Amino acid sequence: MSLESHNALLDAVMTAAPVIPVIVIDRVEDALPLARALVAGGLPVLEVTLRTPAALEAMRAMAGVPGAIVGAGTVLDATQYDAAIAAGARFVVSPGLTERLAAAARERAVPLLPGTATASEVMAAREAGFTRLTFFPAESAGGVSALKGLCSVFRDVRFCPTGGITAAIAPAYLALPQVACVGGSWPMPADAIQAGDWARVEALAREAAGLRRGAKG
Repeated sequence: MSLESHNALLDAVMTAAPVIPVIVIDRVEDALPLARALVAGGLPVLEVTLRTPAALEAMRAMAGVPGAIVGAGTVLDATQYDAAIAAGARFVVSPGLTERLAAAARERAVPLLPGTATASEVMAAREAGFTRLTFFPAESAGGVSALKGLCSVFRDVRFCPTGGITAAIAPAYLALPQVACVGGSWPMPADAIQAGDWARVEALAREAAGLRRGAKG
């Protein structure tokens, strides 16, 4: 599939909600109720990071939740890319971009959202054909002001900043015209997951789902 087709798929993912929950899951049994709570709260796009042994099995469970658009985060190579696809991922997110990972993306129907943090990295991604990018790690890479500078130069790029973003600072990112969404973990606090407090997760998701309106008037 062409990268142009990938862009269309990523645009649908990035505009489905203002926030993509970035999920680190330790217990597979939490996957279904967590996904249901987030989707019910208005956050259908779920990025499950490949940082725990439970991640792939959790993705398989979440992929069966009606309305859920499940993706894989922290994808580092083609092997993980394929494992994510087999687990039901409809998009994959990487913290950076290498030539091998770019080649893998071109050969697969599931699109890649690569990570960038500097102007040189954005330029390299553009030269490789990628114009839908994450800005990662957003807060430690300079925050809103740094991303605003990148947006002023790379006007054909759409960003999903992620990394250290909270409910308090998300609106400032969402106010940038080229920011389609943000990634964050605040809608599903670890203590809420541990306690099985899915009502709290749903309430936080609902608040996050309303951020776009508040940021852009």
